Amino acid sequence: MKKIDVKNIVVGFGKGGKTLAKFLAGKGESVVVIEQSTLMYGGTCINIGCIPSKFLIVNGEKGLKFTEAAEKKAMLTGNLNLKNYHMIADEATAEVIDGKAKFVSDHEIQVMDAEGEVIAQLIGERIFINTGATPVLPPIPGLVDSRNVVTSTELMDLKQLPEHLTIIGSGYIGLEFASMFASYGSKVTVLDIFDNFLPRDDEDISKLVRSDLESRGIIFKLGVKIDAITDNSVEIINKEGKKVSILSDKILVATGRKPNTDGLGLENTNIQLGQRGEIVVNDKLETTVQNVWALGDVHGGLQFTYTSLDDFRIVSNNLYGDGKRSLSDRKNVPTSVFITPALSKVGLNEKDAKAAGIDYRLFKIAATAIPKSAVLNQSKGLLKALVDPETDKILGITIYAEESYEIINLISLAIEVGLPYTLLRDKIYTHPTMTEALNDLFAAKNEVKKNSQI
Repeated sequence: MKKIDVKNIVVGFGKGGKTLAKFLAGKGESVVVIEQSTLMYGGTCINIGCIPSKFLIVNGEKGLKFTEAAEKKAMLTGNLNLKNYHMIADEATAEVIDGKAKFVSDHEIQVMDAEGEVIAQLIGERIFINTGATPVLPPIPGLVDSRNVVTSTELMDLKQLPEHLTIIGSGYIGLEFASMFASYGSKVTVLDIFDNFLPRDDEDISKLVRSDLESRGIIFKLGVKIDAITDNSVEIINKEGKKVSILSDKILVATGRKPNTDGLGLENTNIQLGQRGEIVVNDKLETTVQNVWALGDVHGGLQFTYTSLDDFRIVSNNLYGDGKRSLSDRKNVPTSVFITPALSKVGLNEKDAKAAGIDYRLFKIAATAIPKSAVLNQSKGLLKALVDPETDKILGITIYAEESYEIINLISLAIEVGLPYTLLRDKIYTHPTMTEALNDLFAAKNEVKKNSQI
């Protein structure tokens, strides 16, 4: 068994942790990265999340056969996995240890192999926890025993296209997979116990998204009780109280993710956990134990690769910079859902503004007004922007249109620096592009909505 005293221990090979390990090794500091799975070098995004899922989505839209796309996806993730391993392992002062980490005290960690044998004992001056999140499995009879129940992890590893795919959960993850597998030809059914579809989005947006997905053959059964699961079906009780059996080759559980802290041995430390098992951190990502930080999904909040990368920026700035960066700086974070077409947003939508009593000027155009949408042969969608009627600053935007995931970053920057909407309205953009839709959107007929109390 190895006994190691080290300057830095990084638990988990995710985006924030691996970037920090590389950074610290570049400073000449000793670093050990602990990762329990050799399939996860680089974290969720490159192995089972953003990169492979978007690869499959793009190739589904191109009409590639699923078996061919799955094979190419495996090659892509394999290459990225290896590249990420060597990004750390090849550093002179860094080491990667394969195994499961367990705290035995505030700054002491055991690493165990697959058989539970302790293979290393580490004491770290600084420890960074970067173990990500794990899928939530609801207590449905038969779920654990069914051979065909999968989470997003197993679904991403399929080699053959399921003829019938049932998805439990109509949130953003569930919709991305529904859109993806429908493009390859699967018969997709989406179930949810809640009746409201995309409840955080404006009603005109959510209605349009659902209608477009249904036009592609995706079936939604919302407001139902999921009674039981077998190997080849999901038994539900519909809103009329009738029991219905849904044929399913694969059953995806997409009911959310929770911080991955189980089994870390945090009960042996003074590290505080929140109600959902997340690690409690302050504005600088410091835990309740000195010189122990938490990065990425494990501390709760937004679960995105790009916010995990920003966690790295906060920690590195406070270790080696001017110490000014913090979570409080994280505002106007854009989001995208990679359905077809994509749904992206930043800032307030109408529902948010009304709830907060904020007045706004509403701009709105259909995606059919954008010349590039015709070029792409994808004219579905709707663009909505909210502007402060007094200052002309942009309050928020929702873009349900092709390539919205590119446009949204420009809007996020405009909101961040407080640019008036007129600057984007009058900007010269290359043609034909989806971004030039901002000319028409902010020049469209608009109206002021009064929500504030007088």
